This record gives sequence, C-alpha cells and structure tokens, in this order.
Amino acid sequence: MSDYQDYMLEREKMDYMMEKGYKIKDVMENLSGAFVQFEKSKDDAVTIHIKTADGRKYFSNLILLQNRSV
Repeated sequence: MSDYQDYMLEREKMDYMMEKGYKIKDVMENLSGAFVQFEKSKDDAVTIHIKTADGRKYFSNLILLQNRSV
C-alpha cells in the first residue's frame, strides 16, 4: 500500500473517532509512529497507531482545533 493510502486510512479512522464524540486524550510517540488515545468517557477509550508523517501532522491539527473549542 502506498504512503498516501496509509495516510487516508489513518485519517478516516481519526475522523470517525472525532465524529463519534471522542477527544484526543494522550499521544505517545516513538520510532515506529505515534499512539493516539481517543477517549469519550473513562471507560471508553480507543488507541490508534499512526505511522505516517502526514497522519502525525493531521492529528496535531486535530489537537489544536480541539483546544480552541474548549
């Protein structure tokens, strides 16, 4: 799969979580990518592994947008 296709899949997953009312709670980055934790409530959390550079840029923008709306 191409990097662009990988990025589009990651973006779709992140957009889906945001549409369902999840907020980005935590980000842990390492050499294999970033693990972004989405949380709706204390008992409802999902972690997505973001591997592409464009995916990392995208969730950074989501964090900025999320912080502006608070």
